[in-house]
Amino acid sequence: MSSIGISPKIEANVSRVGNPKHGKHKPKLSVREIEVLLAWLRSDSKSEVAETLGLRVCTVNTHITRIRTKYSGDVGRPAPTKAALFARAVQDGYTTLDEW
Repeated sequence: MSSIGISPKIEANVSRVGNPKHGKHKPKLSVREIEVLLAWLRSDSKSEVAETLGLRVCTVNTHITRIRTKYSGDVGRPAPTKAALFARAVQDGYTTLDEW
């Protein structure tokens, strides 16, 4: 498992093109956005994510905002809450329920 908790199986899935569940409705998240998203889902705060990943809190906020924008504006699948982002991460194969 990587330092932020991404299993090799999930890393392989992230690098795969396309998605069987949502196909074209999956936003194009960068590897860093996926790292930040998964770290934030595992953390109690954005400050904790910033410390873990060596970022500033404002950078974590920017990544989360961009992720939400990509889900809402780019593919029409809003994720306004942390719980909704968790659901999207599972639906799009970035993580699994077994990982938690």
